[in-house]
Amino acid sequence: MQSTTTRPAALSRLDGWSLRRRLTLATVVLITLAALVIGLVSILSVRSILTQRLDDELGQASERASRAPSGTLPYPLPSFGEDEPGPGQIIGILGQSAGTLGVEIESGVVTYAGYLDEDGTRQELGQQASSQLAAEAVIGRPTTVDLGGDLGRYRVVAIETDGDEFIVGLPMDSLEQTVSQLIWIVLGVSAGGIGLATVVAYLIVRASVRPLERVEQTATEVSRLPLERGDVALAVRVPDGDADERTEVGRVGAAFNRMLGHVGLALAARQASEEKVRRFVSDASHELRTPLASIRGYAELTRMSPEDLPEDATYALGRIESEAARMTTIVEDLLLLARLDEGRALEREPVDMRTLVVDAVNDARVASTDHEWTVDVPAEDDALFVTGDDSRLFQVVANLLANARVHTPAGTHVRTSLEAVADSSGSGRVVVTVADDGPGIAAETLDRVFERFVRGDSSRSRATGSTGLGLAIVRAVVEVHGGSVSVDSVPGDTRFRIDLPLASDDR
Repeated sequence: MQSTTTRPAALSRLDGWSLRRRLTLATVVLITLAALVIGLVSILSVRSILTQRLDDELGQASERASRAPSGTLPYPLPSFGEDEPGPGQIIGILGQSAGTLGVEIESGVVTYAGYLDEDGTRQELGQQASSQLAAEAVIGRPTTVDLGGDLGRYRVVAIETDGDEFIVGLPMDSLEQTVSQLIWIVLGVSAGGIGLATVVAYLIVRASVRPLERVEQTATEVSRLPLERGDVALAVRVPDGDADERTEVGRVGAAFNRMLGHVGLALAARQASEEKVRRFVSDASHELRTPLASIRGYAELTRMSPEDLPEDATYALGRIESEAARMTTIVEDLLLLARLDEGRALEREPVDMRTLVVDAVNDARVASTDHEWTVDVPAEDDALFVTGDDSRLFQVVANLLANARVHTPAGTHVRTSLEAVADSSGSGRVVVTVADDGPGIAAETLDRVFERFVRGDSSRSRATGSTGLGLAIVRAVVEVHGGSVSVDSVPGDTRFRIDLPLASDDR
């Protein structure tokens, strides 16, 4: 049984946070926890110290009170006016502070319960308070009792003498006020410290992460370079200051620079290899043109001989001429692609796309009468011009029409349209679409249909051979003209779309 673990929702929300925010948050959280622990320990320590001090004072008060019962008074009693000495001597004895309370218990019965007010006058405790004190006070051990009302919390201790018992207590108001003030001071100082620490942590993290951001910028700049073709000058590097291997970020920058060096060497080797192949194809294509022309010439010359040739020889000469013509087409296509790869400039002149498209469709209609050809172009007053090579652009449209003719069965409807559109920048574009309702292009071929020597699979029947270079020439010529070509295909609807920049008005 496979177990699955789920991450807490709080951690999942942090997934989209930047490293800077995470480090700052972690630092602030740690500082906050440290401040809370220090503040809590400080408050508990101060409270414990003050409580211990109050317990010491309570011990002194109980010691003085223990000398008051039974009329044995080592200290003179203060004058209570009409209130003569008697019950309550334990709080009235000299030295007891304001707020001191006392409860006298004889034979389990409370005989007196009172306290000293701020003026030093004895005041009576209520029945409920005295009963609570008698129930909660512990002999010989200070205990906290909450009497409520105006009295509040008291620290009390019970003393047993000669079989009787008395309780002495001191108020905790001063202690609690001190602790409360300390809590507010700790909270204020902690809040200010956390705020200051947050700002400082953000600045430190920002300064620490900035070299990593520069490494990221370098990587982004490299990712935008066209590395797939052509001569690539990979001169982008992480600055030396961010490639110091004594730091973690510096080691990342140094490793990235080394990787770029290796990539640059690989790209240079790839470019050199491509240049060799390109020169070979160009030279071989150029050299093959002459022998192919000679082959075709000798075949035609032999056919023109006044002597009758055997039927097999005539058929063989026809096949020689046909294959020579096919090889000549392949050689011409390879030579064109090699020249385009070398970046040789094409002619740059205004080209009327309306006339070009109409002529290409008419040629296709003559070449294949078993297909249905339709064309949709703007009116003559709306002629659309692009700047480029007229013959090469004609070849582009002708190749798309030939592709539809070769790879679709008889009766297929091929629709060609021409229109002007505006792109996102407001510039005009010319769009040529060639669509057919044939069987479509296989999914495994669709993504690489514009590559060289890629042919449609056997499901797309064709009456004549295909070199697999027609669509590669389409893409190469269109890209040289600053355009793009794309294809979408499903059974019954295949669409090739050519997008070219509209010529400026100052042509």
